[in-house]
Amino acid sequence: MPERKFGGEWLLRVKDADPDAAREVVRELHPLVMRIVHGHLPRRMDPEDLAQIVFVKVFQKIEQYNGDAPFEHWVSRIAVNTCLNELRAEKARPELRWADLSEDQADALDRVLDQKEEKSADEQLGTRELVAKLLETLPPRDRMILSCLDLEGRSIAETAKVTGSAEAVVKIRAFRARRKLRKELEKLEKIR
Repeated sequence: MPERKFGGEWLLRVKDADPDAAREVVRELHPLVMRIVHGHLPRRMDPEDLAQIVFVKVFQKIEQYNGDAPFEHWVSRIAVNTCLNELRAEKARPELRWADLSEDQADALDRVLDQKEEKSADEQLGTRELVAKLLETLPPRDRMILSCLDLEGRSIAETAKVTGSAEAVVKIRAFRARRKLRKELEKLEKIR
């Protein structure tokens, strides 16, 4: 891309919110932004949506560009930081979506939501895999507590010893974790 496009006069047009200059930025830098987005794409984001977020940030922060580095580098830095922030947010707030489920897991969820009885070993395996996926949405300590209580059948006192927590803490964390799992199931049911 020729450097003259992103020189002083052009930059003034962009900062003055010239729509033609803005379209030129998007047209010229879209391939660069898409390469970055595809390289750092969060699981739950559409690449075009993420690219749009990047360009919104570029235009919101255009006054901060001082020309020390090439404009493309500045845009690249915004794109990378936006992707990394989305990845961090996704990691901090894991969410299970219907599309994340395998066919067996989706069938198991259908049975759970329709309250059908499981019949075969394959159906039971699908249910176990679904439970594991749902548990992945919880923080590690909550996952351990629910695994001890609900999957292994341990008492609250045993779970407290295993986790090194007080019994009251185990009860509270188990209650909150179950409520979160219920909300995840409700979300999946809505999009079924």
